[in-house]
Amino acid sequence: MAVKKAVESFSKSLIDEVHKWGSMKQNGVTLRYMMDFGSKPTDRNLLISAQFLHKELPIRIARRAIELEKLPYGLSQKPAVLKVRDWYVDSFRDLRSFPCIKDNNDELDFTQMIKMIKVRHNNVVPMMAMGVQQLKKGMDPKIVYEDLVEIHQFLDRFYMSRIGIRMLIGQHVALHDPNPQPDCIGYIHTKMSPVEVARNASEDARAICMRRYGSAPEIDIYGDPNFTFPYVPSHLHLMVFELVKNSLRAVQERYMDSDNVVPPIRIIVADGIEDVTIKVSDEGGGIPRSGLSKIFTYLYSTAENPLDEHTDLGTSDNVTMAGYGYGLPISRLYARYFGGDLQIISMEGYGTDAYLHLSRLADSQEPLP
Repeated sequence: MAVKKAVESFSKSLIDEVHKWGSMKQNGVTLRYMMDFGSKPTDRNLLISAQFLHKELPIRIARRAIELEKLPYGLSQKPAVLKVRDWYVDSFRDLRSFPCIKDNNDELDFTQMIKMIKVRHNNVVPMMAMGVQQLKKGMDPKIVYEDLVEIHQFLDRFYMSRIGIRMLIGQHVALHDPNPQPDCIGYIHTKMSPVEVARNASEDARAICMRRYGSAPEIDIYGDPNFTFPYVPSHLHLMVFELVKNSLRAVQERYMDSDNVVPPIRIIVADGIEDVTIKVSDEGGGIPRSGLSKIFTYLYSTAENPLDEHTDLGTSDNVTMAGYGYGLPISRLYARYFGGDLQIISMEGYGTDAYLHLSRLADSQEPLP
């Protein structure tokens, strides 16, 4: 099979332009800036926002397109990765061929276009996961996956950048909502209750556990449901869902054939001055210390791999109980995107505690890879 280079599917002038834009400086924004700016979605503010995105998005997208060309171990040539690269170059071309945004009609057209770009990239994560699976298949099994540091660092940068691009597009599009939710500015909820989000995410995770195993451990949540702070509920939901899902699976599998009482999973929400911390604790037997270094890698999952060559990525809503080992590393990136972090501490033979730190200081700048 001949190696397909970007130049074959795209004109040289387009690829040259990708390289030109990819060397420009990115401009990060803060959660507070997004809140202040979006609190008055006047025509003028929407116009300024669109003009900013018209220049910023091609820079961020071009950088990723260039990186997708230069991955180690032949990852760039895997069919799934070539497909992702094509999506990025197509989106770059759409943005660059859109004329200057001068008035509100232009702004509305632009908003429709970036909405389409966001949809085009919906399956980037499973598609990249498939590319990594395609790579692993052909690799010497003796290679230690932690040695593939370059690939991990690339994926961290790549997914962090994707979170930022989707946040900027989603935020701009959401400001057009004619009936915004009370206290919401686009994606940001100015009075988000972490206890309430944790409850919803836990119920979703339990429902999946029930479907998979026929039963699910109880979940106890401690914290003040009336405590609120500004954050992006969809990000928090994703992170808590992932942590609870892991805990449910560990406890469920540990107590599957046991007559003992199944211990509940405990979620504690603590509100500090700098951070809001959410701790998810389980008694699912823990992770051996030798495995702890692997839990944040993209090439590792203890579960069966749900992605085979025949997975239809058109139906990407089929959330599995466990899978391509992406939940934890991507959750950590979501936490870090607004200045937080995720730490996992485990006691082998007992259980695991996950600490999700969310920064309360909405001034943290986007980390721009």
